[in-house]
Amino acid sequence: MSTTQKMSARERIESFLDDNSFVEIGGMVKARTTDFNMQGIDAPSDGVITGFGLVDGRLVYVYSQDVSVLGGTIGEMHAKKIVNLIDKAILMGAPIVGLIDSNGVRLQESSDALNALGEIYKTMSDASGVVPMVTGVFGNCGGSLAILASMSDFTYVDEDAKLFVNSPNALPGNYTEKCDTASAKYQAKNTDNVDFVGSEAEVIANLRNLVSILPVNNDDEAVDACNDDLNRLVSGIEGSIDDPALFLAQIADNGVVCELKSEYAGNMATAFIKLNGATIGVVANRNKKYDENGEVVCNCGGKLSSKGCVKAADFINFCDAFNIPVLSITNTDGFMACECSEKKIAKASSKLAFAFAGATVPKVNLITGKALGSAYVVMNSKGLGADMVYAYPDAQIGCMDAKSASEIIAKDCDAATVEADYAKLQLNVESAAARGYVDTIIDPAETRKYLIGAFEMLSSKLDTTPSRKHGTI
Repeated sequence: MSTTQKMSARERIESFLDDNSFVEIGGMVKARTTDFNMQGIDAPSDGVITGFGLVDGRLVYVYSQDVSVLGGTIGEMHAKKIVNLIDKAILMGAPIVGLIDSNGVRLQESSDALNALGEIYKTMSDASGVVPMVTGVFGNCGGSLAILASMSDFTYVDEDAKLFVNSPNALPGNYTEKCDTASAKYQAKNTDNVDFVGSEAEVIANLRNLVSILPVNNDDEAVDACNDDLNRLVSGIEGSIDDPALFLAQIADNGVVCELKSEYAGNMATAFIKLNGATIGVVANRNKKYDENGEVVCNCGGKLSSKGCVKAADFINFCDAFNIPVLSITNTDGFMACECSEKKIAKASSKLAFAFAGATVPKVNLITGKALGSAYVVMNSKGLGADMVYAYPDAQIGCMDAKSASEIIAKDCDAATVEADYAKLQLNVESAAARGYVDTIIDPAETRKYLIGAFEMLSSKLDTTPSRKHGTI
């Protein structure tokens, strides 16, 4: 049994939804198996509460597993209730939110349960890219449930919950006390399975915030009224270009930033913000991470890593599927150089380039610092298909830094002279602008104004990809 349950399954639903808005579906459903004396067991709702309600007045379908009933295990009828709910979400074009606390597949139902589990996976596959799928994990989420959570678009996890395919003790040479691979902390830092970790109340609050930011389906426009000044200046913003969390808080409507997977691949930030009321997806290089006191807690380097590239590519693909415009903030001088990264970086960076190039939504690139080499190219450059590219006056765009370039170019020449000339002729942002690779060099204080103007101009963009079944990169 789960030891982490603080709210009941129904209380979680009521805390997540608007007050008094929940309507239950299938409340009378019970398990129908009689094997292993199951006929004498009362299983209200077969261990999962399903229904619909409102989040900020918008329709949302939600299910919550009840660990007090048969351990919240997935049986035939349990799964059918979830499948029925997802089908309704697709039909009505509304998000589906799952609140997980389960001990896995119900052994007493064996192949019936496994087949029903496959039906959940199939229906989630049908829903992918049609309606947002969001999962909150509040207890055990192991084995087949971990696959279910990973098929969701976003997964928020209670800090005391467990997420795993194999338990820590099942890994050769490992045990829970040595390395708890199922813990929320481990999963958030070492895998791309978790978007947010916090207390139960924080998870529910942030789930509400996320769902209110996202479009309700792939035909919806996530635009709300904006009460922030559209021409608000952000003086001194250039001082925060190393940490996207601080940077975005200054340009976003009312300073609201929803960062995802902040503990994983820290050198790449992915987040949602609002600009003039419209939801914007942001991909940004991170060089440093600061705490609330302004102290550096992590030197992230800003270089592209294999994990960071895949993290960003997945995020861009979600944004493109749901017509969410993409803003990239480029400040990188290359790829991470280590044996581990070298094994995967070429393939990972190709996925990032493919995601940017293939996205048909409005794409804006803001170059705030260094934009060097192939790392610059795959970060939504003009050549890759960015609709608008802005840059700060002191940005650097080129193949490599001036010192390294001078060491290659200068043979019989004075290296210092070559370095200075290279910086002036090849790295100067004005050189890139003269060739059309930068549309406008902007005053950092006017960043918010320019970005809002760009996305407003691009709001009616119509773009299609070549006719094909799907890409293979």
